[in-house]
Amino acid sequence: MKVALFVPCYIELIYPEVAIATLELLEKHNIEVVVPLNQTCCGQPTANEGDQKNSAKMEKVFAQNFQDLDVDYIVGPAGSCVKQIKLHFDAIEQTEKVTAMRAKTIELVEFFTDVLKITDFSDLSFPHTVAIHNSCSSIRGLHISSRSEWQEPRFNKTEELLKTIQNINIKHINRPDECCGFGGTFCVTDEAVSAKMGQDKVSDYVRNEIEYVVSPDMSCLMHQKGVSDKEKTGLKFLHVAQVLNNGPF
Repeated sequence: MKVALFVPCYIELIYPEVAIATLELLEKHNIEVVVPLNQTCCGQPTANEGDQKNSAKMEKVFAQNFQDLDVDYIVGPAGSCVKQIKLHFDAIEQTEKVTAMRAKTIELVEFFTDVLKITDFSDLSFPHTVAIHNSCSSIRGLHISSRSEWQEPRFNKTEELLKTIQNINIKHINRPDECCGFGGTFCVTDEAVSAKMGQDKVSDYVRNEIEYVVSPDMSCLMHQKGVSDKEKTGLKFLHVAQVLNNGPF
C-alpha cells in the first residue's frame, strides 16, 4: 500500500517528533510513504472563522500538493485537520480530483483500525498509567469513539490500539469526551472560558492519578500541556503515534 503523509502545520512547526513517529510507524507496517514537501496549512483556522477567501488560498495549495498523487490514502496524525479536509474543505471548486482527494484522506487511528485492521501492539511495553483524550473533532466529526451525549454503545478506537500494549494501565477519567477548551481560534477569542475548560480537564487527570495523556490530536495536548505546566502538575503528554512507535519522545 502507498500513502501520502499529511503533516499539519502546527505539528511541523512545534511537534516534528510526531511527524517522525507517524512516518516510522507507517513504514514499520510495510507502507510506502510519500511526503509532499510543499504542503502548508489545510486552511482550518480561517475556515473556523468563516474566512472563505483566505481559506481558498490554503485549500488550493493543499490540493496542488495532494490531488495528483498516485496513492491509496492520505494519512494525517490529527483528527481536527483530517475533519477539515473531509467535511469542510469547500472554499475551492469541488472538482473530481478534489472530491477524490477528500474521500481518501483519513486520520491515523482510523487508518490502523479500519483500513489496515492492525490493533495488536503487544510487542511494546509502556508501564504507565494513561488517560486517552480524543478531540471533539475526532469524536463528533470522525466518530473514532462513542459520544456520551448520544447514549450510544461505548467504543474507543484509540483505546483499541493502546490496550494491547504490555504493562499499560488505561484509566477512564470522569468526563473523557468533554472538550478541553482548545477549539482552535476559540482559545484566542474566548480566552477565559478556554482556560477554565483546560483547568477542568487537567484536574480530572490529576484526580485520577494519570501519568501520561495520550491523544491523536496534538493541538488539544498543546493546550492542556500549557495549563498543566502552569499549574505544575507533572503530567506528560504524548501523541498516540509516539506510543505505538515507541518514540521519539
